[in-house]
Amino acid sequence: MDILVTGASGLVGSSLVRALEAEGHRVTALRRVSGGASEIVPPGTAWWDPEGGTIDLGNTPIDAVVHLAGENIASGRWTRAKKRRIRDSRVEGTQLLARALAKRSSPPRVLVSASAVGFSGDLGEKAATETTEPGDGFLAEVCAEWEEATGAASDAGIRVVLLRIGVVFSAEGGALAKMLLAFRLGLGGRVGSGRQYVSWIHLRDLIAIIQFALEQDEIEGPLIAAAPGAVTNAELTRELGRVLHRPTLLPLPAFAARIALGEMADELLLASVRATPEKLLAHGFSFAFPSLAPALADLLG
Repeated sequence: MDILVTGASGLVGSSLVRALEAEGHRVTALRRVSGGASEIVPPGTAWWDPEGGTIDLGNTPIDAVVHLAGENIASGRWTRAKKRRIRDSRVEGTQLLARALAKRSSPPRVLVSASAVGFSGDLGEKAATETTEPGDGFLAEVCAEWEEATGAASDAGIRVVLLRIGVVFSAEGGALAKMLLAFRLGLGGRVGSGRQYVSWIHLRDLIAIIQFALEQDEIEGPLIAAAPGAVTNAELTRELGRVLHRPTLLPLPAFAARIALGEMADELLLASVRATPEKLLAHGFSFAFPSLAPALADLLG
């Protein structure tokens, strides 16, 4: 297939591109340019300027699209400007892409568009599935708008898969890398009560899920991309300490997390998201790492 990928230079995108090319697919990264710089792009090259609201998909055939682009939610404090960038990069960027795909004389067959398990908001111990209603809070609202932004593509008959991704665990970066320094120094511990659930996914499984979604014509709509073995923060803390052979005796109280991170603490560290990948399991997807201990051993062992 000819596959267009946005966010191709990120943690997930770069791994996905390698995996797709290894399978023999032809991959085009949608090149990002800043306002006024489009003249430096070679003719026929696919490029976009999400902030400027312009896009040119070039003259390359496109059978499928994987849309991963978006402002990093975990870098920097959530100021009003940061929250605006988080929302706009997802909602307006997705609308721009979806409309451009819908206008093509030969639209792609499928659009796999990133979303997040945060769609459900904080549900405590209650499990979230693909049929769960959108929750409350900034991230839940962004996810709902993000998914709705694909509407032009689905209206044009493109099969749209809304990938609700859990916390991605990788040895190459991301959330796990941010945790490792403190834990390796023996400074790790649970956050808040530790009872909040964390829905996670091994990077290798996430790449396989994206490939699965591209290939399975019967899959569309919301698709939870998280391991079936969601764990509490306390369980994650204990297992990470065990794998690293380090104590985990220094908890981070909720009030301290809020002082350090503000609103981000409530949404990313203290909210409980127990996502269950019902649709993937029903369609026969096999997780390489369905539970936490083997996943961490693979990444850190």
